[in-house]
Amino acid sequence: MVEPKFVLALPISDEATLAAFVEQCITRNVSLIAVQGEGCERIEDEIDRLIVGDGTDDARFITTSSHPGETLEEALEFAMAWWVNADGPTEVVRL
Repeated sequence: MVEPKFVLALPISDEATLAAFVEQCITRNVSLIAVQGEGCERIEDEIDRLIVGDGTDDARFITTSSHPGETLEEALEFAMAWWVNADGPTEVVRL
């Protein structure tokens, strides 16, 4: 099964789009959301909260990482090297 990997490049133009993005990632079986840019730690924490929800659904799981002080290229390199069960495509996402 292909498991895509995303690098979410900040800033986000509208944080209201974050919840829909996370739901799409769960539906697409994304294995990694790496967050890069100013405030990436806070956005990673919010993504984690959106993934876990109320904690009753163990199937809601995506690994997340934040990359403070790193360039987009460095975060992309990290994501491309990420390997879980299958090596899926890596893409940069801007919201």
